Amino acid sequence: MRGEVLSHLQSMGFLCGTLLPEVGGGASVGIGAARRKYVRPQHARPLGAESARSFTRCFRAPVRDHRAAGTDHRLGGCFLHPEAAAAGLLCLGSGTRVHARRECVMRLGSGTFAAGCVVIEVLGVALFLRGFFPAPVRSFSGTEHHAEPPAPEPSAGATSNWTNRPPPLFSKVVIMLIDGLRDDFVFGSKGVKFMPYTTYLVEKGASHSFVAEARPPTVTMPRVKALMTGSLPGFIDVVRNLNSPALLEDNVITQAWASGRRIIFYGDETWVKLFPRHFVEYDGTTSFFVSDHTEVDDNVTRHLDTVLKRGDWDVLILHYLGLDHIGHVSGPHSPGIGRKLGEMDSILMRVHTSLLAQEREMPLPSLLVLCGDHGMAERGGHGASSVEEVNTALLLISSAFERKPGDIRRPQHIQQTDVAPTLAIGLGLPIPKHSVGCLLLPVVAARAMREQLRLLHLNAVQLSRLLQENVPSYKREPGFEQFQMSERLHANWVRLYLEDSRSEVLLSLGSKVRRQYSDALRTLSRSLSTQGAHYDVYSMVVGAVVVLEVLALLLLGVPQVLGAAAELDVPLSSPVSCLLFYLALLLLGAVHVIVCTSAESSCYFCSLAWPAAAAVLALVSALLCAVVSALTRTLVGGELPKRSPARSGSRWSEGDLLFLLGTLGHAASLGSSSFVEEEHQTWYFLINTLCLALGHDICRRCFPGDDGDREGGFAGVAPTRPDKSPRHDLLGLDQRRKGQSSLDTLRGREKWMVLASPWLVLSCCRLLRSLNHTGVQWAHRPDLGHWLASPDHRAELSVLAALCLLAIFALAHRRCSPVSRVAMALGLLGVYCYRAATGHLLLPWQQDSKGISKGIIEARFVYVFVLGLLFTGTKDLLKSRVIAADRARQPAGLWDLHGGLVLLAALLVRPHNLPVLLCSLLVQAVMTRFSLVSVGSKPPALRHLPFMCFEKISA
Repeated sequence: MRGEVLSHLQSMGFLCGTLLPEVGGGASVGIGAARRKYVRPQHARPLGAESARSFTRCFRAPVRDHRAAGTDHRLGGCFLHPEAAAAGLLCLGSGTRVHARRECVMRLGSGTFAAGCVVIEVLGVALFLRGFFPAPVRSFSGTEHHAEPPAPEPSAGATSNWTNRPPPLFSKVVIMLIDGLRDDFVFGSKGVKFMPYTTYLVEKGASHSFVAEARPPTVTMPRVKALMTGSLPGFIDVVRNLNSPALLEDNVITQAWASGRRIIFYGDETWVKLFPRHFVEYDGTTSFFVSDHTEVDDNVTRHLDTVLKRGDWDVLILHYLGLDHIGHVSGPHSPGIGRKLGEMDSILMRVHTSLLAQEREMPLPSLLVLCGDHGMAERGGHGASSVEEVNTALLLISSAFERKPGDIRRPQHIQQTDVAPTLAIGLGLPIPKHSVGCLLLPVVAARAMREQLRLLHLNAVQLSRLLQENVPSYKREPGFEQFQMSERLHANWVRLYLEDSRSEVLLSLGSKVRRQYSDALRTLSRSLSTQGAHYDVYSMVVGAVVVLEVLALLLLGVPQVLGAAAELDVPLSSPVSCLLFYLALLLLGAVHVIVCTSAESSCYFCSLAWPAAAAVLALVSALLCAVVSALTRTLVGGELPKRSPARSGSRWSEGDLLFLLGTLGHAASLGSSSFVEEEHQTWYFLINTLCLALGHDICRRCFPGDDGDREGGFAGVAPTRPDKSPRHDLLGLDQRRKGQSSLDTLRGREKWMVLASPWLVLSCCRLLRSLNHTGVQWAHRPDLGHWLASPDHRAELSVLAALCLLAIFALAHRRCSPVSRVAMALGLLGVYCYRAATGHLLLPWQQDSKGISKGIIEARFVYVFVLGLLFTGTKDLLKSRVIAADRARQPAGLWDLHGGLVLLAALLVRPHNLPVLLCSLLVQAVMTRFSLVSVGSKPPALRHLPFMCFEKISA
């Protein structure tokens, strides 16, 4: 029976090997490259029905229909007929009598493999981000918002009676925060020209001026947190800037509110979100509409006359947004900047004179703080780390700062975090626990020496505690050693003061102690700031290794997972893999011990428990073994994908591969945090490379060699394939190249235009790079955009903008419907009138461009035509989809949509960037008509070339 079944199966082709005699008395079936041994019939154990079912289940084989034998089961590389199970064949791989050598593998389904990769990828990314975004410097002593008792005054053997918190220095505090107020707006030529009263206070008035350096990210919400908490916000606060949550950290506002101070606020609603329950009166304004720079400030100023006459408040906060909005729209050198600075100067004068009038009835003087949250880049934006963005103006005005004749006070450079401890001490409040700032010594310079040393000591104690809680090796920090030395000197000074307060040695010794405290504060603040910005390199490396190993495993496993079986075989018991795993685990463990024992700073991965760290290292070793095994199988087993000439049309072309590799390279370049500000450099390189590759391909096609190869090239074009389904040329771009696949049909002038088109595109892109310099390394250098945007060249800019709008109309209206052409022409005319109304361009009949409007009517006029073009194009597209007879409407509808988007872009870009939009349309037209007219279908890589140019060059 068994022999008949085997003969029957072999005769039908189910056994894809032959019976071969073998030592041991058995027979083996050769299946592909492997050989599985069958036991002789006399040694075989008959299988029952349950065993047969187990036999078929042990291979997890799918059941399928066969044309001649009914149902059969896939067994490795061959089929097992049900009669074979009934005949008593043993289950291969189970039982001690089977002597076949088989590699133990684990078969994973595609879903299980993908889920496992995602989980491990998330683990690696989380570990990398934990190192890239280090934990902020935080104090863990006491309860949040509940101050601890102040440190007593140090004394050497004497009894000091200064154990309470020092009293406040000011009765009222007014904080006037001007968004985007960089230092040269106050201390530079603009301040002298547009802010005369502020300039008088800086040069001759009772004030102290500073240049406060803001740490990136230079956006509003993190900078407000730094001003009020004294801590260093991280880059995660950039996301929170869009919807600021309530501030839970210890801060000056919360301490003032807890002590019973009455706080009033008017301005940016970010403060209301950060401090939702702290203001007895507030009026928030939104910062979303950047084109509004008038009403957003008028809503703040309209409360001044009323609130300044009242005396029922202790702290008044005013946040003006208009200056920042003008910078976003027009840049820092626009005429609106000067007018807004003059407006802010008049408001400052009103507030200051009102405070001076009320000081006669108050026991303590008032403090007026003029400051900015961040600066303003040369483009008008902010957020990065350029000098113009991080340097802000800070002016402290009070009658307590009276200067003597001839006393010249130049602006000092400080950190923006120094404002929080200064405000806290000025209001008699405890310094925020997480603050890394230093007390501004000029604020207390007029106080008695003992008071100065007391206030400096409180600040030094707070920073030293913060250092002890965040730096394990704090005793070796130079700032901590300086603090201990200062405290000892202070104690000796107190002892000497209590013995003889009129000693002549007190003044010189006190000055020495004050200088020692000042140095210690700066060193402690610098150490804490460095700790807060320290990258955990070891955690980043481990996370990056895990991510890269998973990506490599995904790339190597894709051919199997996407195959017909949708399964992946993972070898488990290979001796080489086991040896590699143990060696990698041993090496990684040694590296882990060395790094964790020698690291001076804290490391998150080293702080993990040993079982967790060992599990991560074992995972890294296992992934390494899996990648090496998959790579070996791919290289040795000959599983590398091979390109078939017959199917070259379905493969990616060289241009697509170049575009993909360029995109991946650009993404990899962003791994460097500092290169984010220079990301456009990789786009420039990619655009130039694509143009050069296209030019090389066209030259090779126009002047073929002896081989006559004209079909395979950069465009990746195959001969035209017959297609039963009709192809619709949606944009009408293929009308001239139907039936063509090479440059053989082009002659004369058209052929030379095709040859010149890539070089024309390359020259156009290179010329546009000189229009706008961007990036930290180049933005400060003069360029054509700066020259055009200056107020002295509005006539030249007006002529250029008019010519660009005419050329844009000529390029964008060609395939639109007549009604759409009229709408686009009127819309572009409205764009020019809008820019003239806002003061950027000139009208021929009105040189000053005044008295028209603020641009609102003109902008609405353009938006009407934009919506009309979009509606018309969408309607034609829908009709072409529903009605088969209206297929001709589809290209016209697409071109109407294109025209509407072009009109919207012309309205939104700045006037000096209209040449960028024009050149992008010109590049699109050239690439469509000449470069790709005879080389076949446009590659996906080149479809996006004009948009890449417009996006990166107009940034």
